[in-house]
Amino acid sequence: MNGNTSNKLKILNDPIYGFITIPSALICDLIDHPYFQRLRRISQMGLSYLVYPGAHHTRFHHAIGSMHLMQKAVRILRYKGIVISDEEETALCIAILLHDIGHGPFSHALEHSIIKGKTHEEISLRFMEALNNDFKGKLSLAIEIFKGKYHRKFFNQLISSQLDMDRLDYLNRDSFYTGVTEGNISSERLITMLHVKNDQLVIEEKGIYSVEKFIVARRLMYWQVYLHKTGLVAEKLLTKIVERAKELVANGVELHAGKSFSYFLKENSSENNFSNEALLIFSKLDDYDVLSAIKEWMEHDDFILSTLSSNLINRNLPKVVLQNEPFSAEILLKIKKKVLKKISINEASLDYFMYHGEIMNQAYDLTKNNIKILYKNETTRDITKASDNLNIEALATPVNKYYLCYPKK
Repeated sequence: MNGNTSNKLKILNDPIYGFITIPSALICDLIDHPYFQRLRRISQMGLSYLVYPGAHHTRFHHAIGSMHLMQKAVRILRYKGIVISDEEETALCIAILLHDIGHGPFSHALEHSIIKGKTHEEISLRFMEALNNDFKGKLSLAIEIFKGKYHRKFFNQLISSQLDMDRLDYLNRDSFYTGVTEGNISSERLITMLHVKNDQLVIEEKGIYSVEKFIVARRLMYWQVYLHKTGLVAEKLLTKIVERAKELVANGVELHAGKSFSYFLKENSSENNFSNEALLIFSKLDDYDVLSAIKEWMEHDDFILSTLSSNLINRNLPKVVLQNEPFSAEILLKIKKKVLKKISINEASLDYFMYHGEIMNQAYDLTKNNIKILYKNETTRDITKASDNLNIEALATPVNKYYLCYPKK
């Protein structure tokens, strides 16, 4: 698709915000581009729908919603006397619209399984640069803002910070589709309280309680949804399936999979060899490719691949134990012996059926892009110092938990 098409303006109906207006023909054309349309086939929350049946929303939903919030933020800041040109507004909307375009199948679940050592943000930038070439340089300012190179630093904070349009959308959206009401925040009020001081994004003093609720909501959503132990074990199982498939393909075993997925099973793509050809093939890869392949692998001769694939498709997930302390060597050895006794595998293949690790939840990070509260006397303070809620400072401390997964039977 070339960048010369001109769309009429569109209005979309969103379950969170109601009607969303697409602000320009250029943005309409970007939304219609195959690179962006792929996001309709990328799950926003990986395999969380195996825990919360309603969580079938996509990255497409989230990107459009984030752009809508960006339009609101620009409108509020202009109202408060912050000069933002039409060109800058368009660039901000494009940057937030495309901020997640680099996500692969099942979003974060397979982020480092398909392409090693390359984050979705880096792939998003590659897509934006490819689109910029397609649209004859019209995305240059958006890319500059996305990379944090633009001279107005608060622009990048609207896209990527601890209180950005991305987080304001996904907390509400994921809360809505999962039914976990603890994540429901007042994005409208938070945006209304936005201001800029010394080229930094700040929140006016009267919005302090909304910020407190936002930080607490993040903590609760991570424990209840994003790091839910069943969702965690499902995504670990998915990565083990891809790992086994890659191992078999490397050993010359033929596996049935679509063209795009087959390419990444065979190619050891990494940040060093992620070519333009690989980017084009990646742009055609989505959840459907992975799921359809896994359904085929349920009947494969390889015991490990077929067992893992059947377990995922039929939601026969491993048992997962979550605790506050690391698992002792004695416990791990005891479980290991049980698994080897019950399943006909050698010890070298045990990692496909038994695995353990660590997860971390930090609702607020004091080391980067702090949330600043703006007082009437024009001074600012970090939210942890401005708040009289001692829990907020405590939420800046990382909390680690440890998981152990192994077959139920």
